[in-house]
Amino acid sequence: MKIGLDIMGGDYAPKAAVLGAIEVHKVLPESQKLVLIGDRQIGESILRENNYDPGHFEFVHTTEVIDMHDHPTKAIVKKPDSSISVGFNLLKEGKIDAFSSAGNTGAMLVGSVFSVKTIPGVIRPAMSTNVPKLKGGFGILVDVGASADCKPEYLEQFALLGSLFAESVYGMKNPKVGLVNIGEEEEKGNALCLAAYPLLKENKRFNFIGNIEGRDFFGDHADVYVTDGFTGNVVLKMAESFYVISLKKGLKDEFFDRFNYEQYGGSPILGINASVVVGHGISSPEAIKNMVLLSRDMVQADLVGKIKQAFQ
Repeated sequence: MKIGLDIMGGDYAPKAAVLGAIEVHKVLPESQKLVLIGDRQIGESILRENNYDPGHFEFVHTTEVIDMHDHPTKAIVKKPDSSISVGFNLLKEGKIDAFSSAGNTGAMLVGSVFSVKTIPGVIRPAMSTNVPKLKGGFGILVDVGASADCKPEYLEQFALLGSLFAESVYGMKNPKVGLVNIGEEEEKGNALCLAAYPLLKENKRFNFIGNIEGRDFFGDHADVYVTDGFTGNVVLKMAESFYVISLKKGLKDEFFDRFNYEQYGGSPILGINASVVVGHGISSPEAIKNMVLLSRDMVQADLVGKIKQAFQ
């Protein structure tokens, strides 16, 4: 297996990405090779500074970088030799089996849709994140930003994508799927939730348990929380702040420690023809490591194959 990593993406790239690659290499078996995509000279220099042999990695040299402020679609077209563009070409050609980056999220989404493309039957891909539970473990929130404006049928597909991800990659048995709403009753909610509820209720390919409210996120009410990307992204950013607030307040608590984004690495893009994970822009080496390992786990679980089968 070859796992691609963009070493030029992220606020602290390339150093954080290369240091993360070192940590990944320490835990990968010999059958799994890490492919570093970016400026080879800079990457090898960082490795040598840290007394690590560049020979442990395969390099694909690139000369351009898609910055965080670049327009996603224009950047993919105008910067064909950027680490993100080259990474997706390698993925499309089957030269790598997974790809991850802490770079421009929009460019990663555009590259996913226009390069490796969505799985037939999937209307829109979705991104997910992990939400810690009070009694241990975590739930899956989907979507967290890929589709800010959604139609009811999108949410129905997000429910299936999230359920397959939770079951295949994390081993959750028959995960409980809840629709994020402002009340538990079936007749509650905005137009989107009111229209989506019967679709989720009638779909027997996942275990729909009804509406869940904001206060239910950290309990055992559900395992997969389904919402539009706008709401999901607001919840994600709020949840990330819990860890930062606990540090500022000097609170040491195992539950709040599990809100640390570094533990989960990144957000997978679900519903496309390859394993792709997008990391946080401020990703540390630890976050980079976990982002890459998640992309590897998705390949090992044959998540793409299971989604293709479900959407036939």
